[in-house]
Amino acid sequence: MLSRPFSSSFHSKRLLSLSSSVLFKPANTSPKPQHPSQKTATTFFPFPQIEASLGNPETTHVIDFHLDPYFLSDSLNFSAKNGRLKEGRQLHSCIEKSGCGSQHSIQNQLLNMYLKCGDFVDAHKMFDEMPNRNVVSWNIMISGCVSRSRYPGLVMGEAVKMDFGLCVDMFDEPERKVLSLNGMTSGCVSCDCHLGPTTGEIEKKGLESSNSSSMKLGLFFFKKMLVEMVGPNYITFISVLGACLRLNDIEIGKQLHCLIIKVGFSSNGFVGSALVDLYAKFGNVGDARQVFDKIQSRDLVLWNVMVSCYAFNGLGREAFGVFRSMMLEGIMGDDFTFSSLLSSCSSSGSCQLGKQIHGFIIRLALDLDVLVTSTLVDMYAKNGLTEDARKAFDRMRTRNVVSWTTMIVGYGQNGEGKEAMELFKLMLQEGLKPDELTLASLLSSCSNLAAVNEAVQLHGHVIKNGLGTFMSIGNGLINAYAKCGCIASAFESFSSVSNPDLVTWTSMISAYAFHGLAREALEIFEEMLREGLRPDRVVFVGVLSACSHAGLVDEGFHYFDSMRRDHRIMPDSEHYTCMVDLLGRAGHLERAHSILVNMPYGPTPNALGAFISACRLHGNIRLAKWAAEMLFELEPDEAVNYAVMSNIYAAAGSWRDVARVRKMMRNVSDYKIPGCSWTEIGSKVHTFVSHDKSHPQALEIYAILELLVSLMKLEDST
Repeated sequence: MLSRPFSSSFHSKRLLSLSSSVLFKPANTSPKPQHPSQKTATTFFPFPQIEASLGNPETTHVIDFHLDPYFLSDSLNFSAKNGRLKEGRQLHSCIEKSGCGSQHSIQNQLLNMYLKCGDFVDAHKMFDEMPNRNVVSWNIMISGCVSRSRYPGLVMGEAVKMDFGLCVDMFDEPERKVLSLNGMTSGCVSCDCHLGPTTGEIEKKGLESSNSSSMKLGLFFFKKMLVEMVGPNYITFISVLGACLRLNDIEIGKQLHCLIIKVGFSSNGFVGSALVDLYAKFGNVGDARQVFDKIQSRDLVLWNVMVSCYAFNGLGREAFGVFRSMMLEGIMGDDFTFSSLLSSCSSSGSCQLGKQIHGFIIRLALDLDVLVTSTLVDMYAKNGLTEDARKAFDRMRTRNVVSWTTMIVGYGQNGEGKEAMELFKLMLQEGLKPDELTLASLLSSCSNLAAVNEAVQLHGHVIKNGLGTFMSIGNGLINAYAKCGCIASAFESFSSVSNPDLVTWTSMISAYAFHGLAREALEIFEEMLREGLRPDRVVFVGVLSACSHAGLVDEGFHYFDSMRRDHRIMPDSEHYTCMVDLLGRAGHLERAHSILVNMPYGPTPNALGAFISACRLHGNIRLAKWAAEMLFELEPDEAVNYAVMSNIYAAAGSWRDVARVRKMMRNVSDYKIPGCSWTEIGSKVHTFVSHDKSHPQALEIYAILELLVSLMKLEDST
């Protein structure tokens, strides 16, 4: 044995050199004869991949070979980090043969290796066989369950859900870190909890647990840890709080908070950061701030979590207040700090404040950070400043998929689909592979532009790269094809989704409704109900819209009543607007007027607009004037409302009223931007406004239009 410890890298190189003769022995070298008393024991090195990663052999002479903790630590960490389960098992076998398996640190690292490699069965077996499990062993097991989204194991069920409030009394005083056995045992028994399955049960079931089950399993091991009188530390609480967050269960989190206070970890910065983050994600900003205020020694992570808490919940002013306090404490922000602040500017629309943060970022040289710059691009895009967003994007020295996607999404959100497609082509030329968010955003841009050629090309890219399994892409394809007029392709995309969710069904129902295919939309809705899916408000908007477009009054009232009676969904303004539109299109203006008057929160602008359009269609100026007066009060600055009412008066020959409404429009509203229509021919989008003669082929277009109108009149007369 060596008289003093050496670094692990030194030991690794030395031992690999000593073992190299076994693996790399020269062919022309024969061993020298030795006296039996001078022979040394050699051990075969069974994992050349790990050997190659840790160092190169420098000698071919064997002196002695012993496994020591330094070498084993490096090798096990390598196996865990790279998922080398086979080499890890070889190491485990070698450790057992050499007699090193009784060391506690080696056992913990073996346990960590099995969990990181996803072999929960062997990890559980080894954990059960460990004679002495310290807090590190339990932490490895708990964090291993929490950090892994899927395990081959068992589904734990509700027995894992523990009322940790019953365990608060396990601690007699905050200073104690040793649990009261009677208190813990009674707490667990009161929860009707069993100590969990044996390894044989896990192997027998061989089930693949869900993410929720692995979180519950982590909580189960925490509960079992308390039963065995092992005091948790801050790492334990960080893991179990993460499990509560992923389980979306704030109640267990609150009970754990009580336990944390009882054992004296409430002032710990690491635990405090986890608690603040937990409360922030559930919108409990007040509780998060109380946890933050009780911690005296705050590091940068805790400040960042508090800033993120306010930004995540849309409280931009409070986020910047924490940032100012942070600056007064002499703590400068990092990339996470400024990303949170920029996100707050994005959600609140504070563009000027975002520009000031931009200047701060440049002064601190954080504009070179990919995360910060991507958030900066997002901030400008969400405030409608796509040119500034593009400037920030172009100045980035390093761009990843997130950066490109942020800019593409920004173009799509601002209706600049053509620029989004051009940027997507540049992204492909750079050799980057778009993810599902990129393609879903591009499909949304195609639907807004009615660019069917681009939609088809994107569909081909999706199939070629095997991205069709993503639900967001499938839903995007349905919407894109529907908006482009290709309802058959939309239905094919719908049929290709193996397990359609509620959004997928809603997309197909809305697609049929958009094309006036009410019967098909209702059939899809009934099929969805037969599949056992529970409809929501959005689905019924699509169903009622389909009935409205086809004039199915009886069916519309049936589904309107069914929404309340069978599905316990109270109608909102959108549903009432659909009913007003349904009755108005069918000519039942008095019934539509009755619904408007009896709306729970009063008539909305959309409902009044639909009613005015129906009055115009059926020539009822009296009701149209009544609705217009209310609409002018609700939206006095909307020029389109005045234009619609002016057209109604003009159709009735009431020119004095036309002049009055036009004068009102000039006094209270800005210039009305004319509406436009567009069509795509040969990958080129042609845009038209009313009475537009600016198109190069305007003469031919109007000639064809007159021919079509004459043919329609001829067909109508016959």
